[in-house]
Amino acid sequence: MKKVNIKHLTRLLLLVAISFIANSCARNPVTGKRDFMLMSEKREVAMGKQSDPAIQASFGVYKNARLQTFIHSKGQSMARISHRNNIRYEFKVLDSPVVNAFAVPGGYVYFTRGILAHFNNEAEFAGVLGHEIGHITARHSAKQYSKSIVAQVGLIAGMVLSPQFAQYGELASQGLGLLFLKFGRDAESQSDRLGVEYSTKIGYDSKEMASFFHTLNRLSSKSGAGEMPTFLSTHPHPLDRFEKVGELTKEWQSKFPKKKFHINRNSYLKMIDGLLYGEDPKQGYVERNVFYHPDLKFQFPVPNQWRLQNSPQQVQMGPKTQDAAIIFSLAQEKSLGEAAGKFVQQTQLKVRNSGDTQVNGLRTKWVVGDYQDMTILTYFINYNNKIYKFHGLAKIADYRKHQRTFETTFKAFNKLTDQSKINVMPERIKIETATSSTTLGAELKKHKIDSKRHNELAILNGMELSSKLKSGTLYKIVEKKKKLFIKNKSIRLSFF
Repeated sequence: MKKVNIKHLTRLLLLVAISFIANSCARNPVTGKRDFMLMSEKREVAMGKQSDPAIQASFGVYKNARLQTFIHSKGQSMARISHRNNIRYEFKVLDSPVVNAFAVPGGYVYFTRGILAHFNNEAEFAGVLGHEIGHITARHSAKQYSKSIVAQVGLIAGMVLSPQFAQYGELASQGLGLLFLKFGRDAESQSDRLGVEYSTKIGYDSKEMASFFHTLNRLSSKSGAGEMPTFLSTHPHPLDRFEKVGELTKEWQSKFPKKKFHINRNSYLKMIDGLLYGEDPKQGYVERNVFYHPDLKFQFPVPNQWRLQNSPQQVQMGPKTQDAAIIFSLAQEKSLGEAAGKFVQQTQLKVRNSGDTQVNGLRTKWVVGDYQDMTILTYFINYNNKIYKFHGLAKIADYRKHQRTFETTFKAFNKLTDQSKINVMPERIKIETATSSTTLGAELKKHKIDSKRHNELAILNGMELSSKLKSGTLYKIVEKKKKLFIKNKSIRLSFF
């Protein structure tokens, strides 16, 4: 090999980079300024279209024609007055209890039923809707993509040019993540501003968007996340956002002195009456440290003190120490041998041992081996003409500590025959009316709501338990059924 001239290579890379950047700028639809951009609008739209089926498959679509019509109608009204009304927008409700809303490039906006349950009027919804459309109009995803590509190219170039730098490649990658946190906060703040602007323009009082940040803050505390440090958060702190959105609301409403700004509390609450709340037991639920799936009729234990996250594709479990995980899912293969063989082949697992066994009378194959710095124990279980698989993962040094937990969980997989576990009913939002001047706490007691859930219901209503209710005031409770499942206590929370 010829010896590389470092100076010449460095100069060449710089010239290429300068030419690359000079020809990769586009005018931002919101600011009017030129932004560094490696993703064309055509590609952005194509990316959204490609991502949409996977998002729907991952979360599931919540089937409620009235809600879907509502978000489509409001979304299209806002899209028309946005800075990018030339692209096609789609708005969908996802069947997830997670409190979240998000947008992907190209005009796709999603609201979970979890966040819809926590709104208390149309204006709160409109503010968040504007925020998500703002991410699309300001091309935040495209800009993030462009920056990350350049960062990766720069990091790789640094490793080529400096062997000493290559030693710290992993650390440098983590550092780049911290550098981009500021960009994330700036993007969220800009989307908050656009949320105020867009919701004001279509006639909503964006002060209510500010109020919803209080709900987010209370949910964050309730989830056990504790107070979120302002500086290290990828999003602005909810209470910081509250103050800023209040100021922006005054500014934008002053531009329309004769316009009436709506809140529409009662119409919104009536619309979500009957909305499914929390986990849908038909898709699997946890009760007393056991995961039950009524439709597929199986059950298995959840390790004590482990957290569980359920989705249509898989169940994930892990301890608070975050040094192990169990992933449960359905294999695509039709035989145990095929499923085990494909797994070993695809992962290039260094097999330690394998064999055949029975799990509660069900034919099972198991394999244990190493993958990179992890040890993985996998059980493939044949049940009801389907192949289910458990993966137990831990770092090689920690595997022995978790091996018994993995084996105990996997070997307890069993058929579900208990009709009381199969015939469960979901919880749903129910809208009630105060018949006299009272407090929210008194109304919850009147409906015999378990006192342990009073704070949860107060957050759901955007109130305190001591909040005064006038006669005729609408409020939410969670409808109690006779065969009600006990949902997993851990709250899955994402900030939009």
